[in-house]
Amino acid sequence: MASEKEVRVGRVVIPAAALEWQFVRSSGPGGQHVNRTSSKAVLRFDAVHSPHLPADVKSRLVEREKARLTRDGALVITSQRHRDQPRNIADCLAKLSEIVARALVAPKKRRPTKTPRSVVKKRLEGKHRRSETKRLRGRIGD
Repeated sequence: MASEKEVRVGRVVIPAAALEWQFVRSSGPGGQHVNRTSSKAVLRFDAVHSPHLPADVKSRLVEREKARLTRDGALVITSQRHRDQPRNIADCLAKLSEIVARALVAPKKRRPTKTPRSVVKKRLEGKHRRSETKRLRGRIGD
């Protein structure tokens, strides 16, 4: 069965024992067969308490996937795209590996750029022109 697979993404390996599977009936059309089979796959992975994820990856994963986390920190992934269970299991594993792969990439630190001299000069010239225009509108002094 496909539930015996481990998830490998870069330097992270999540063993099959850390994944909890549940199978329920899929929604949507399908005739009598859909009412008797549990083809929808639900994958639960305890992301917050997992020893398999490095701390930085874990914090990014928790931050990005808040909507998929339960109160106790389990990441819930479902798939009912396909009509058979093994393909939905593979789809859940693919989704998990994609989520972990995104969490592996550290965001680039933004380096603020310095305003070019030409832009500063142009802005000051505009201010000077505007002030000159307003000064000429005033009363003529003695």
